[in-house]
Amino acid sequence: MWWNTLLLALREIRRNLLRSFLTILGIVIGVSAVITMVTLGNGATQAVSDQISSLGSNLLMVRPGQRMSPGRDSAGAPRFKLEDARAIESQISSLNAVAPTVSRGVTVVYANRNWSTSVTGSTAAWLRTGNWTLVDGRIFTDSEERAGKNVCVIGETVRRELFGKQNPVGGRIRVKQFSCDIIGLLGSKGQSSMGMDQDDVVLMPLHTVQRRLTGSQDVSTILISVKDGASMEQVTTRVKALMRERRKLAESEEDNFNVIDTKQIAETLSGTIKLMTTLLGAVAAVSLLVGGIGIMNIMLVSVTERTREIGIRLAIGALEREVLLQFLIEAAVLSSLGGVVGIVLATGASMALASAMEVPYLFNLQINVLSFVFSAAIGVIFGFFPARRAAQLDPIEALRHE
Repeated sequence: MWWNTLLLALREIRRNLLRSFLTILGIVIGVSAVITMVTLGNGATQAVSDQISSLGSNLLMVRPGQRMSPGRDSAGAPRFKLEDARAIESQISSLNAVAPTVSRGVTVVYANRNWSTSVTGSTAAWLRTGNWTLVDGRIFTDSEERAGKNVCVIGETVRRELFGKQNPVGGRIRVKQFSCDIIGLLGSKGQSSMGMDQDDVVLMPLHTVQRRLTGSQDVSTILISVKDGASMEQVTTRVKALMRERRKLAESEEDNFNVIDTKQIAETLSGTIKLMTTLLGAVAAVSLLVGGIGIMNIMLVSVTERTREIGIRLAIGALEREVLLQFLIEAAVLSSLGGVVGIVLATGASMALASAMEVPYLFNLQINVLSFVFSAAIGVIFGFFPARRAAQLDPIEALRHE
């Protein structure tokens, strides 16, 4: 009985292919929209997590002021000194590396080419805090760092813009009024979650930048890499206590610095993206309800068109439940076909959009199966009323229908 009923449903769908396609269009749009939104949202969340992780593993950033971005409350806050970084390194355990840093935007020149970039002054520990690697050359030594030698390590973007396909190691660039020997090339990291090009950087010894570019002994940021397994909360608490002590803050005074945990940034951004994905998915799911209403409308029209056929079936002995099952299966087949087509379209759209947005494509089996099941359920739910109406037709009245 089930097989015959399914064949009857497929025959009716084939009889009106255009109408059947228009009927399932709402289901197709709804399923593909929901899957695409969720897939892209998952890819964006993963991209944010990867980009935050690329900043450094278990990384803390200590900055002057009471908030992360520059503003009025950070302008008057006292800067750090090199001794602050050394105090953190010597007095707090469970640390991999501590790197005091200072940055300055400059224009660097090589031959007839120039490029505006960011020069970062720090110690050799900067590479460990940010999970940086060297693809060529070396990092500056402790003696070069203490002496403030004019040596530098450049990022991939600076290499591409100034040297093209040439090997920059061993070359020399001009930074403002002094020349700098290139001793190393950093491995590429790409863009950060904030849209910043991490490879657009020139790394120099801290003393060199302080003497040649900033003209002061101030340190703008202290990067702290915490060992795996150590409690980030405990380390953060100890750093805050030490900095309050060194900056001579009374108990009643607020911190004039902030300690930023990159993991918290990643969790906050990921949570925001997931919330937006859920909202967009919910909006897209409305299309499924619209598609269900379309199925119910067409099935009611189909019942009216086939009233005489239904009357004949009932007159020759067909049971009401058999007629009910026939129309229910027809509605379910229509919505299921819409679900399958929607999944295929969503897969292609998700892969194309993920590539265009430069986020990873993550196939989510759960949302694909859930969308298909939901689309089939929509067909059964919205097809029940027309099927029930067909099953309750009076055979005599149905046979009189023209």
